[in-house]
Amino acid sequence: MTLFQNPILPGMYPDPSVCRVGDDYYMVTSTFEYFPGVPIFHSRDLVHWRQLGHVLDRPSQLNLDGVQTSRGIYAATLRYHNGVFYMITTLVESATSERRNFYVTASDPSGPWSDPYWLEDAPGIDPSLFFDDDGRAYFTANRRPPEGQHYPKHMEIYMQELDLHNHRLIGPRYSLWDGALKFIHAQEGPHVYKVDGYYYLFIAEGGTGFTHSVTVARSREITGPYEGAKTNPILTHRHLGQEAAITNVGHGDIVQTGSGQWWMVCLGTRPYGGGYRNLGRETFLVPLAWEKGWPVVNPGKGIVETQLTRPNLPACKWPLPPVCDSFDRAALDMRWSFVRTPRGDFWSLTERPGHLRLRLKPDRLTDWSNPAVIARRQQHKSFAARTVMEFTPRANEEAAGLVLLQTSDFHLRFEYAMAEGQRRLRLVECRNREERVLASQPLEAGKLYLRVEADEQRLRFDYALEAEAWIGLSDGVDGTLLSPDVAGSFLGAFIGLYAGSSGQASNNYADFDWFEYAAAE
Repeated sequence: MTLFQNPILPGMYPDPSVCRVGDDYYMVTSTFEYFPGVPIFHSRDLVHWRQLGHVLDRPSQLNLDGVQTSRGIYAATLRYHNGVFYMITTLVESATSERRNFYVTASDPSGPWSDPYWLEDAPGIDPSLFFDDDGRAYFTANRRPPEGQHYPKHMEIYMQELDLHNHRLIGPRYSLWDGALKFIHAQEGPHVYKVDGYYYLFIAEGGTGFTHSVTVARSREITGPYEGAKTNPILTHRHLGQEAAITNVGHGDIVQTGSGQWWMVCLGTRPYGGGYRNLGRETFLVPLAWEKGWPVVNPGKGIVETQLTRPNLPACKWPLPPVCDSFDRAALDMRWSFVRTPRGDFWSLTERPGHLRLRLKPDRLTDWSNPAVIARRQQHKSFAARTVMEFTPRANEEAAGLVLLQTSDFHLRFEYAMAEGQRRLRLVECRNREERVLASQPLEAGKLYLRVEADEQRLRFDYALEAEAWIGLSDGVDGTLLSPDVAGSFLGAFIGLYAGSSGQASNNYADFDWFEYAAAE
């Protein structure tokens, strides 16, 4: 018996959607205010995944200007039909939280993907596509019930036909189902499948927090009526308690392998250090079977486990990505992200070959704008991240260094800065937009090594003027600041590099020779 380890995508990879094309499997996840949007992954065994790129990798596809924290790109669905890949998702815009649904297409999942086809009069979030046997395509999402909400956040799932040629919804709109768990809110994340003559509607209920779940209904006709399973919810961990190894399980999508097995990908969280979830919502894999016309998740157990028997597929391991990025390539590693759509020529890999140059931008991390930041997901409970940079702050509040980012309002900056006419190395905590200096050291350095080590929720910050000659600046720093439980966000923590001039114009820059991130567990 060969086992695999959950999660299959560690770190902030929520709302997974999966499809199979022959012997290949493809998966996407949501990205909120981060750019590029919607990473796409490839696997041949459902366990080992390699990133192919991003679906939304051009500003023409994704404008995140002014998008607030935990807005932007919500749950995406990935489907394949007649030689074309479809990715459909919701963009939640600006302070009004306007929701706009769109899809893009590609013949190759690696791209390029088309510019968006915006769907008019398509309310709700978490859209999905279903292609029936007769070739007709259908759009599903959630909305407020036409007769009104009977309790807070009461939603229903609806369906309308999609004209793929003209990229618009046509025909009548059908109310399908408002869920199995009355008074459990936020019916969303619908997916339709056809299995043995039935149409099955899988949805998420209970919100994306502790009460999250997957429920199912079925119908002989695609437009309903849909009958809920008496075994609902077919997947949840809310009955396991807040201290379970995996919590907040829900938002599932299913796929059948070539050998006939069924599997579900879903999101979940791994709390640690007092129940905090710095890693955000991650992607997990769990088996699914059919009994008397209804799905059963992980038969005999009914939960997602950290270790499970592997799918009956030939193992296909991809080369592991390097733990150190030396910035030697012509393009950024696809694990890096920007905060919102990058505007201006503030970064370069060519101005100084072998280095990442970040030009100081006036945009502050606390602004809903595009600061000079590149960051990658935290993927382990305990980790070590370090870098070396050359930077000389010249004007007041010019700064560059490492950032540990939960949201614009909750983060830690390990920075070399000019403060009140003196160059200082300092550790700055931003909590609910209020900043305070946790540690500070006067320093003159042309080249500066920076390191942060996390022992679960205990953080240590060190610096060096020569390689490996580490000097401690601060130890025992509370890492729970980086949890969405503290920030009230949908995000997991990111770690990366930044440079800023705190609202003032600047022509200064910082050069980073390399960045290293590795597990310390």
